[in-house]
Amino acid sequence: MIALTVAALIAMDTLDYPKTKTVDVADVFHGVRVADPYRWLEQPASTPEVNQWIAAQNQLTFGFLDRVPHRDALLAELRRRADFEKFSVPLLRGGRLLYQRNDGLQNQSVLYVADSLDGEGRVLLDPNSWSSDGTVALVGLDLSRDGKTLLFAKSRAGSDWTEWRAMDVDSGKEKPDTVKWSKFGVGGLDREAKGFYYLRYPEPKAGEAFVSENKDPEVRYHEFGTPQSEDRLVFSKPDTPEWLVWPSLDAERETLWITIGEPGSVNNRLTMLDLTEPGAKPVALFTENDADYTPVHREGKKVWVATTKDAPRGRVVVVDVDRPQPEHWETVVPEGEDALQGVSFVGGRLFAQYLRDARSAVVTFSPSGEPLGEVALPGPGTASGFGGEEGDAVTFFSYTDLATPSTVYRFDIEDDRVSVYRAPKLPFDATGYETKQAFVTSKDGTRVPVFLVHRKGLKLDGTNPTLLYGYGGFGAAMQPWFSSSRTAWMDNGGVWALACIRGGSEYGKAWHEAAIKTKRQNAYDDFIACAEWLIAQGYTSPGRLAIQGGSNGGLLVGACMTQRPDLFAVAIPEVGVMDMLRFNQFTIGRAWEGDYGSPQNEDEFRFLYRISPYHALRDGVRYPATLVTTADTDDRVVPAHSFKFAARLQAAQAKDGPPVLIRIETSAGHGAGKPLSKQLEEVRDVYAFTLNAMGQRLRERY
Repeated sequence: MIALTVAALIAMDTLDYPKTKTVDVADVFHGVRVADPYRWLEQPASTPEVNQWIAAQNQLTFGFLDRVPHRDALLAELRRRADFEKFSVPLLRGGRLLYQRNDGLQNQSVLYVADSLDGEGRVLLDPNSWSSDGTVALVGLDLSRDGKTLLFAKSRAGSDWTEWRAMDVDSGKEKPDTVKWSKFGVGGLDREAKGFYYLRYPEPKAGEAFVSENKDPEVRYHEFGTPQSEDRLVFSKPDTPEWLVWPSLDAERETLWITIGEPGSVNNRLTMLDLTEPGAKPVALFTENDADYTPVHREGKKVWVATTKDAPRGRVVVVDVDRPQPEHWETVVPEGEDALQGVSFVGGRLFAQYLRDARSAVVTFSPSGEPLGEVALPGPGTASGFGGEEGDAVTFFSYTDLATPSTVYRFDIEDDRVSVYRAPKLPFDATGYETKQAFVTSKDGTRVPVFLVHRKGLKLDGTNPTLLYGYGGFGAAMQPWFSSSRTAWMDNGGVWALACIRGGSEYGKAWHEAAIKTKRQNAYDDFIACAEWLIAQGYTSPGRLAIQGGSNGGLLVGACMTQRPDLFAVAIPEVGVMDMLRFNQFTIGRAWEGDYGSPQNEDEFRFLYRISPYHALRDGVRYPATLVTTADTDDRVVPAHSFKFAARLQAAQAKDGPPVLIRIETSAGHGAGKPLSKQLEEVRDVYAFTLNAMGQRLRERY
């Protein structure tokens, strides 16, 4: 057991948790009575009683953190390291380039437009001017095919609710149209830029915007110059109001694709609308909910589709719209050893993006499936982009890894040439860090990839503060990415590890489905195995090991810390899903039943009740030092999950146990669009709390 510093001991001894009332509330699931003493915390954060609880918890948390030595010096260093230019992958339309740029410490990246591939960009939109604190963000955009009309969506306080606007690119003048009650920044201009298609939800009741269930989604069309009340209904599913509907347009704006998701399933259906035929009606292309179907390209009656049908690692098929049954498909890119992550059609080529042990590989093919070569990537990291239109001669992509900041590359299609387009210049020396990939054997023998990064020359003596990060859900692959903040962790002696556990798509659909519903324990076993491996290899020890994850990763942290409280010194569950018996009662939660199962099904209830972090807590157990993080306007994973978990954990923690705190950000949501200043402050507090709990002082100078 590593001795704590005097500062840490003093902070723990003087901790006095706010008194959180309990209520006599319970539900009965399949004959089992389940108490829910903190149900009252499910009320909106703006409710006076809940608001007072938030204020009391934040007063405790920030009072505690304010006493950690050198916390301000850490924030100053994080700001210094983040102060460099950052660029997004550009969008090419009508000979113009649209891209986002941050000059270093801007709260929100600024949107630029350039009139040619090599032209100087000019500011088109500056979201920093939309609010004094940076809490109004740009969360969706589209540029017309001629490059003359911009469509963009605003989000306030991190909410999933968005407001659509449009502007003339040449003059910079905004159109008077304002379209509200859309979600997730999903929308796109039609071929002539006379209007746009978007995802619409019913206007919620007063006070319920951040908690009401997402039901009755619609695809609507708004014609510029008309009131929103006249927007045309394009598609809806009134017979199944809880199903998820997701519209998207092809690059040529000739087809509207509508992906349909069913609660309780990890597959999807696909409907198409031919926009080249006036008066055409939506056509259900794939009606069986038996696989993933992602449209890639269309030429008349022929559609290129990426699918996992009879190919769990993915393949590309050509489908005849008039005969969409599988027996009529033509496979052009067969299933391979690597997992197919995504496919685009640009410049007459298919760009197939694969995952090789959670690292990117990109292979190009002709429309008929002839291999045309692999794109030369800078290293074994993460590449994304490769968008564009059929006639484009170039496409762009970004590359990053644990030691390389995101760099934008240009790919000239005719000669397969890769060149740097925008490269950041770091304000510090990043050559002193070492990265590696290892493989860990899980409880059932499964081989799990882990990425690690730390300073060169690290001694494997078990004393290194180590932060293990994971997600493990919804088919989201974890790949290496760069963080300037993470380098400050490593310069405090830390190791950072990324566990690519089951539940993601690192090895295709089978990897995802190996950790859904009653099999979710596989993800937690993988994560625990990675933690034990780090200890066995001498990287760290239980007294110096922290775990961190957000959203579904917050659930991962909550499940692992309650199952193995002895294994970790610190737990950082961020915006987590912590009540697994009521997750489907709020916002988009019902759509998660495909991964989690439903408490309304008895076999799934039995499992969910066992792993639910809120319900798994036991009085008097010594749990790790815990910093729960959430935000008051999170309408993806409502903050009640974190509120209830933190209140229950404070009550359950052993009398001599380490601190349990909750950090509740104000005017912020699930994470998207969060101002840079708030991001850096939260990282500072996570690192300060973690190192303090491990008994290690923050550096005073860097």
